[in-house]
Amino acid sequence: MRREQKVKEVESLAERLENAKAMIFTEYRGLKVSEINELRSKLKVESSTYKVVQNRLMKRVLKDKGLDTLMEQFIGPTAVASSDIDPVGPAKVLVAFAKGHDKLVLKGGYVDGNIIDTNDIERLSKMPSREELLARALASMNAPATNMAGVLAAVPRKLVYALNAIKDTKQE
Repeated sequence: MRREQKVKEVESLAERLENAKAMIFTEYRGLKVSEINELRSKLKVESSTYKVVQNRLMKRVLKDKGLDTLMEQFIGPTAVASSDIDPVGPAKVLVAFAKGHDKLVLKGGYVDGNIIDTNDIERLSKMPSREELLARALASMNAPATNMAGVLAAVPRKLVYALNAIKDTKQE
């Protein structure tokens, strides 16, 4: 890699670190290219990316950002899964993929300005996704209106039932 490319890569990594809601670091040693491509496609569905990084360049970014404690995670071949939208999505995909592929090792991560370890990634993967949380919030906001509509519709419905009952008794 030429110097200009390295400078651009460092800038790209620094921008990624600032914009990402979640960055999860993995060791991919021993995974086949087809398996990495499979992982990338699963992460893409969750609006996430998976990129192999040069440890030296990532360490430079971390040092510039004052995140020296993360440098220990960049030993050996390292790839970064990141998402600008939802921190739960990449965690779910990586944990599920790691269960089926022993070669993928979760190292740790950086979520919303906090450093996390593998246990935190496990817990993050068990949380509901952003879409699920939005659906729950919408359902709870919609519930009072739905209940009110049901109550208001019940009054004429009961009147119709009563009129039908009177009609049936008069016809007999």
